[in-house]
Amino acid sequence: MADAKEILCMRVATILIGKSTSTGLGQADSVASRWMQQVSERIGILTKGGQANGDEHIYQSLHKIGIAALDSFLQSNVTGPPLCWNSAEVLFPPDIAKDPWKLHSIRQTIIQDLSVDGEAVYLLAPNIELFALAKCILNHPASIGSEKVLGYQDFRWSRVTVNFWHQKLLSENAASLQQIIYDDLDLLAKDHRNRKAEETPRRLVQRATIHTQHGFDHRARVDLQCATEKTGLEFELTGRLGKRTKFQENALSQLVVLAKSKDRGGIDNAQGTTMQSYGTNETSRDATNKSTTPEDLNLNDDTLLESIVFSKSASDPSSMKESDRSASLAALDPANQPTLEPLDSIILLAYASSITNTSPSDGLTREGTLPYATRVLQGKSTNWQIFTQALLVRSRIEGYRSRTVERGVLQLQALVDQVIVETTPTVPSTQLPTPEIQLQDDSGTSSFLPKPKPSESAPAEERLAYIHQLASPTRWELEAELASRWVSLGGLRTALEIYERLQMWAEVAMCWAANDREDKARKIIRRLLYTPAQPSAQELQHTQPSIDDDNEDEDQIDVDDLTQERIPHPPDAPRLFCILGDMERSPSAYEKAWEVSNHRYARAQRSLGKYYFGRGDLQKSDEAYVKSLKVNALNHSTWFSLGCVRLQTENWTGAVDAFSRAVQIEDTDAESWSNMAAALMQLPPDVNIIAAETPEPTESDDEDPSTTLKQEPPKHMHSAFTALKRAAALKRDSYRIWQNLLNVAVKISPPPYTDIIIAQTRVIDLCGKIDGEKCIDVEVMEGLLAHLIATTPSPPSAPPPTTDTPTPVTAPSGRDPAFEKMLHTLLQDKITPLITTSPRLHLLLATFSLHLHHPAAALDAYEKAWRCALNTPGWEHEDDEGKWMDVVDATVQLVDAYEKLGEGRAARFKAKTAVRSVLGRGRERWAGSEGFEGLERRMEELRGG
Repeated sequence: MADAKEILCMRVATILIGKSTSTGLGQADSVASRWMQQVSERIGILTKGGQANGDEHIYQSLHKIGIAALDSFLQSNVTGPPLCWNSAEVLFPPDIAKDPWKLHSIRQTIIQDLSVDGEAVYLLAPNIELFALAKCILNHPASIGSEKVLGYQDFRWSRVTVNFWHQKLLSENAASLQQIIYDDLDLLAKDHRNRKAEETPRRLVQRATIHTQHGFDHRARVDLQCATEKTGLEFELTGRLGKRTKFQENALSQLVVLAKSKDRGGIDNAQGTTMQSYGTNETSRDATNKSTTPEDLNLNDDTLLESIVFSKSASDPSSMKESDRSASLAALDPANQPTLEPLDSIILLAYASSITNTSPSDGLTREGTLPYATRVLQGKSTNWQIFTQALLVRSRIEGYRSRTVERGVLQLQALVDQVIVETTPTVPSTQLPTPEIQLQDDSGTSSFLPKPKPSESAPAEERLAYIHQLASPTRWELEAELASRWVSLGGLRTALEIYERLQMWAEVAMCWAANDREDKARKIIRRLLYTPAQPSAQELQHTQPSIDDDNEDEDQIDVDDLTQERIPHPPDAPRLFCILGDMERSPSAYEKAWEVSNHRYARAQRSLGKYYFGRGDLQKSDEAYVKSLKVNALNHSTWFSLGCVRLQTENWTGAVDAFSRAVQIEDTDAESWSNMAAALMQLPPDVNIIAAETPEPTESDDEDPSTTLKQEPPKHMHSAFTALKRAAALKRDSYRIWQNLLNVAVKISPPPYTDIIIAQTRVIDLCGKIDGEKCIDVEVMEGLLAHLIATTPSPPSAPPPTTDTPTPVTAPSGRDPAFEKMLHTLLQDKITPLITTSPRLHLLLATFSLHLHHPAAALDAYEKAWRCALNTPGWEHEDDEGKWMDVVDATVQLVDAYEKLGEGRAARFKAKTAVRSVLGRGRERWAGSEGFEGLERRMEELRGG
């Protein structure tokens, strides 16, 4: 394997970094402001000279240097083992490499130059000059000429890779960098000159990892599916009988991933051109070779077993169901599966990451992703870095369960120690004014596990072989994740110690704020951004703030005295100003963050939009959100917030546009779909919406094309109905969404009867126990029953419909057995148990019973409706004639029912008793009224009959 140091010491490399010239790079101050610029200028000169001389070898050398620098940076910060050489001595002249202040200055300037859209790289990132060199080479416009030598695909993938790692180094995803990455991916997808190489499984998995990083999980799963087909991997998430606890007597179905790589005689999973790595042969290692793996901690729980104990029948092929994907998977023993090829293991871990990225807080989702990591771990992957990533994925999932949270934290701690030990330089580095990340202190190593011996570790080429597909976190990201885990467990002091050691002062401040020490948090942030009006000698000497809890002078500083801005600003100043604005509720801090970032920090305007929205200034809130989206148009939450603002300002067209963009980015957001429907219903008829923004409605199964429409539905109503159906499918437990769906469905012509019944059923299921019969839309149920009567013939012996039968919503259009069954279930099983005081609902059941030719049930329903009307308070004495007429109508309907459905003198007697009772109770107040006289005439008829 070619050594990276040798490549970086090539003649072309020394010319590139300026070490071969007699003048070197000049004074420290000029170097600090010009190093990346000088490298870029020299690249242009070298490539221009190569083109003039016809020497295309220069492009190959530049590309090789860029890859060597990138891999060395990743080895020193992500994978290990540590570099055996000092990057500063290789890339900088001796006068700079040996001067701590000059070296610190140039590295801080490089970090400042690597900031994108106000997002900064970690301030203490070790060997950042290696990444800066790779970034300059692989992103230089003149390097396009290397496509002629290296091939279009290889160069583009190299640039995508370095830009993706740049994205991972930032505190948050930068929109402009994301655009560059996806522009290159689009060019690669459109290129047909080398499509087979582009579609190799390795690159498909790498592209899926990029999608997952940016939140495009659906795209990621599409690429993973293609990679699975190309590698020949067979896997299935299924259930097998087994025991999970020590005291479990009966075997229950346990989730397990059955997976099997393609036989080695088939297509190799690493075939084709891959992402170049200096001197690294990125083919999979033979599974039979002896391999070392990181430490896998035991669970050591008093209830849970270390692993699922599957019953013997679980591995019996004859007991497998036909749903199993293949006979080869059915024959696998769940407890003893074969070792997977490295790329196949990565695919399983990528599936788990894409799923948890979609709904990380869902308990069922976590249970469904754990078997993927377990399969890789129990299969004993032959690659060190893959096994490390599997341990990390498992520790993240186990952090949410009480019985596994301890192992999850300890395993994460072990991984942190492993990565830091494996990336700590073995050669003495220049002592910097600001210390880098360190695992050791004066008392010695404090790692959770002892440092592995060289024979127990893996070489660099093995760890780097799949690093671009895994996208493992850097050493400081892993430690920050451990601190975040301690915060979630309530260990704020432990998290503080980690953040302070990493000098992540923004996180330190937020930890103090969580401890109800907002004064301390505010002082820390202001100390990073401001100096006292009369700075001390120490302040004048150091450009970087020195924050030390043990410094007595720090405690004596009054936060109100910190008024003079630090010039230059810290690289992460936009983020710090936004945090200060959150603490002080100051819009001026957000505006300062926007100004410092040259109007590129989208979070500043998002915070301003939220601030003005809380104050009720909706116009300014709208403007702030629009400015934020001009910088980052792929932020889902910002589009949603903008839509909410426009709903309140009744800007219906703008609201539809905002929520449409929101669902395009995240199509599983039920609230966005619901709010978009609300805006669509308010759109004026003359407004046209873009088809891409709102899905076209699909014809429901229960709609009859031959039905004659009585009236044209409001424009956009179909689109609103489709949006609400999507929202209800995503959020089935929201009664508000189901109620809105019900209200919209009845306005569509022809009505989607099946959807109406489903919506009413869900509303009853969600609200019936609390609201009772109030959750039933009586008018909707009357219309459904009218449609049933109009389209379904009554039994031959059934009496003719009564005069109170509702008018059908539409003309008869044929019988629908499914609709009949659903309506019968709704009326009999859902509505009948809820009816208590509503006469209309009892009359509805009476009509339904008549249609089914159940006269006894119909008469009973009429009696209940009359009693409910009679029990209405105040109808005998109050001046509310409406209540009185309701009682009169119910009495007349009951008398009609006795005459038509009753038998003999008993029915007549009950009818006279009912009329006599109403006349007696209403005589004092309603004697002489039209209703009273009508009942008297009816009484005379009963007596005369």
